[in-house]
Amino acid sequence: MAVELFALFSTAFLVGLSGALMPGPLLTVTVEESTRRGSGAGPLLVLGHGILELMVVILLLFGLGGFLTHPGVGRLVAVVGGVVLIWMGQGMIKGARAGEVQLQLTGDAPANLTVRPVWRAVATGGVISLANPYWLLWWATIGAAFLTQAARLGAAGVVSFFSGHILSDLGWYSLVAAGVAAGRRFISQRFYRYLIMACGIFLLVLGFLFILAGYRGPLSV
Repeated sequence: MAVELFALFSTAFLVGLSGALMPGPLLTVTVEESTRRGSGAGPLLVLGHGILELMVVILLLFGLGGFLTHPGVGRLVAVVGGVVLIWMGQGMIKGARAGEVQLQLTGDAPANLTVRPVWRAVATGGVISLANPYWLLWWATIGAAFLTQAARLGAAGVVSFFSGHILSDLGWYSLVAAGVAAGRRFISQRFYRYLIMACGIFLLVLGFLFILAGYRGPLSV
């Protein structure tokens, strides 16, 4: 059984990593938050992301998979998620244009910079994930299939699957955050504002695409 658990852990890690490597809302927010908070932004965002995923795993174990795959649910999540992404994107653009965001180069924030509390970074990790309809669809299909296999090995199987999956996210986004934080000393305040505006525009585009996909019909993985 130990071999099966290790194989499940390894597979979940690799599949999760393939998804984490794809550009998306969480990656965009990780870049934005890392320039402000530093390398600690990655683990905090993943914590919020992981709490949400743990809730989904529990709900799937109680048979929520059929509800999540309903076309109407997918379309609703796409539209609502798109609105949330547009709201977050325009906020980032507005803050960058007004000069309300500044690059934090050291552990101490500038006097005129409002540092976001830890809980907000954690909450952002969950909200940005929930706003992505493809994340929910992945869990309702691919994730649910993996979870079914894992459940056959009991609680140890579920733990192995979830651990492998979430560690892939933690490893990748921590690496991204560390890389961005390390490069902050070489980034000017002007470039930083342009970077935040670019991230905001990316979220705006994603938001409109999600809304369009929701109106057009059922989403597909």
